[in-house]
Amino acid sequence: MKARQIVEEMDSYVPGRSQDEIAQDFGLKKEDIIKLGSNENPWGPSPKALKAIEEEMSAINRYPESQLHELVEEIAKYSDVDTSQVIVGGDGADEIIDVLAKTFIDNGDEFIVPLPSYMYYEYLLKQYGAKPVYARWDLDENRLDVDSIYEKISPKTKMIFLCSPNNPTGTLIEKETLREIASKNPEILIVIDEAYFEYSEVTNKDLIDEFDNIFIIRTMSKVLGLAGMRIGYGLACSQIIEYMHRIKPVFSLTRLSFVAALNTFRDSEYIESSIKRGIESRQYLYDEVSKIDGLYVFPSKSNFMLIRVKDTGFTASELAHELMKRGVIVRDCTSFKGLDEYWIRISICTLEEDERFIEILKEVLS
Repeated sequence: MKARQIVEEMDSYVPGRSQDEIAQDFGLKKEDIIKLGSNENPWGPSPKALKAIEEEMSAINRYPESQLHELVEEIAKYSDVDTSQVIVGGDGADEIIDVLAKTFIDNGDEFIVPLPSYMYYEYLLKQYGAKPVYARWDLDENRLDVDSIYEKISPKTKMIFLCSPNNPTGTLIEKETLREIASKNPEILIVIDEAYFEYSEVTNKDLIDEFDNIFIIRTMSKVLGLAGMRIGYGLACSQIIEYMHRIKPVFSLTRLSFVAALNTFRDSEYIESSIKRGIESRQYLYDEVSKIDGLYVFPSKSNFMLIRVKDTGFTASELAHELMKRGVIVRDCTSFKGLDEYWIRISICTLEEDERFIEILKEVLS
């Protein structure tokens, strides 16, 4: 059976390595592995979410909620928007991106992504016949090259993806820059990925009241500690949300994901603690990595940071392999378009794990 042509041409998405994989490959104990490769919350989920999951277990023979009214209300309150401006999806933010594509992309459309950035946008939209066009992040200045966006816009441009803080650079895009791009291109959907906005303590959600061509992507996989439950949500003007609800799968959120999400948003103490500890861990890692000869680490407004390793004598792949042998998972960024073979990304861990990582990193580099 021959697959569609686009499927034949596509490469598979390359995710970060799991603890189970590393434990098996290197003969290590899973519980001893330090995972700095997937930008997760290392302190676990909200206790209220765990309790709600346990209480809901006996009901998994029933279909989940379809309208998600309670959850939409909690997200609207958390985001300070109207309920008509919220859409919720399963499979993390990935389903939200997929529904965006199914709602607005026609075969032959183009979308712009500045490189390097999150590559899953491309992976999903290409399936619907859209063509990626690449703008750029200025790695020397650690900022978005705005002119490169304007240079790539054509009559076929349907969307522009702007990740803020950007993955993997950790860079914020100035709100005025986003406002300018949206106002100059009213027929193009400006998709702002705020997966890590809590760590930056900056949001662009107020722009959805100014512009009907801005869509904000968010996830519960980072600060909110529910990566394994796969919950994402989007914020936009009510017309965009209504269009997307025509396409979105009805039962995309499981019963357990629903109650986990609902009770996490109701646990403000947990959220505040996760943000505070995440920022503390980020600062510790930045300070300590910056002291190591041969490494250059980007300042970050997220829960991860990008590190250039070229002056160590290792490639990213070689360094990642040496660290994995010692039970540390980092992200080899060689697969990120726009980066060469000398970049790794690390994400926050507990301070105890951070300290162990720094010791192991120094050992490998020495």
